[in-house]
Amino acid sequence: MQRSIFILIIYLLIIPAVNAKQLAITFDDAPRKADGYFDGPTRAKVLIESLEQHKIGKVAFFSTTQSLDKEGLERIRRYDKAGHIIGNHTHSHPNFLKTELSAYQADFLRAHQLLQQFDNFKPYFRFPYLREGETVEKRDGMRSLLQENNYQNAYITLNNYDWYIEELFQSAVKDGRPVDMERLSSFYVDVLMASINYYDAMASKYLGHSPKHVILLHEMDITALFIGDLAQRLRQEGWKIIPLEEAYKDPIATYQLAQPIKYNPGRVGEIALAKGQKKNLWHYTLDESYLQKRFNQEVLLMSAH
Repeated sequence: MQRSIFILIIYLLIIPAVNAKQLAITFDDAPRKADGYFDGPTRAKVLIESLEQHKIGKVAFFSTTQSLDKEGLERIRRYDKAGHIIGNHTHSHPNFLKTELSAYQADFLRAHQLLQQFDNFKPYFRFPYLREGETVEKRDGMRSLLQENNYQNAYITLNNYDWYIEELFQSAVKDGRPVDMERLSSFYVDVLMASINYYDAMASKYLGHSPKHVILLHEMDITALFIGDLAQRLRQEGWKIIPLEEAYKDPIATYQLAQPIKYNPGRVGEIALAKGQKKNLWHYTLDESYLQKRFNQEVLLMSAH
């Protein structure tokens, strides 16, 4: 009897910790084009204030350094000064499938040099499009270069098409189509939560627990507008937002898929693929036609009545 009670106590203590839902927030493509709803300075101001107001803490901005013109440079400096991590996302955002290894490595190194000016630069590298090399030569070439420069592969576990929601929003703004901002927030949060919960369930299926996740978002206007709403929903559903450094202490940080692949669904998708799952490595919300239909029906005011 006493042994059973002891085992139950251990179970209750350990299982919640093992299955604690935790994620780190990262933004790609910074400083991203900003000439629509917000200009660059306004986007940075709103985003920084939203992160502070909602106590999200330190996040990571992965920079494409070809965008560091006068305004773009000042934007990254503001994120840096606010204490956020600045990571490497290459200089020109090349598609590794269409780029020779030597050119890709040179692009990475160019960004590496330009990013040294930021106080909070950390040697994290996020592959553009998550494409890590479709051949052994390319994959191993970049793995070696990252290791030589003491870089961490800044993998993600939670994938989504937030960038396409931004495209739909900016197109509506440009065309003068009225957008219900409250509905846009709900749409954005609902779509992201659906993919988050999908990949967390996939992780639990193949790992037996929920790992420390990393979500891929982008430095965009809808991010500045609604990141607080997303954080609130996450917390309502039992999620804890953690620093990126903490997320990358998870054991899956050392995982490496044996075979090279063209299109990478993220670290959880890699693990699922290795364990035999061939389909549905991308959630159904990662589909442009699906998102456009919902956006037209739920967000545009002309479709709301």
